[in-house]
Amino acid sequence: MEPSGLGPMGDVQLLAATLGSDRTDVASYARVLSGALAGALPTGMVEVDRRRGMGDRIAGRKGRVVAVVVHGEGRQLGLREGPHGTVEAEVRQVVRDVVISRRTVTIEQWLQALAEDLTRVAARDAAARVALERLLAGGV
Repeated sequence: MEPSGLGPMGDVQLLAATLGSDRTDVASYARVLSGALAGALPTGMVEVDRRRGMGDRIAGRKGRVVAVVVHGEGRQLGLREGPHGTVEAEVRQVVRDVVISRRTVTIEQWLQALAEDLTRVAARDAAARVALERLLAGGV
């Protein structure tokens, strides 16, 4: 019997909606991907890029999140901080660790691609499946 909510293909639309709800900056996506889901995702799947100013260095802070890259099967999903606090999304096709194409997409398209990649991981890994079901049940 399959766990509720995530079958072999999963409920990709629901997962995309859950991940996208009330998130307007790169840092909030980074918190979800490196926080609530980090333990369930394969090591190295999520890469967070931070910018540290002098004040961050002096105070010992990690810095401000400016980009997130999710390494999926044959592609990378990138979010970066755009001008005036906007979020820019990109899907990169990858062959043998070489980016062969880049495509700018909407946040909704990016979330759809992310949900597909996370659903594939959950289909193979029980811990990922449990973490995604918890996310769908209560949100983050």
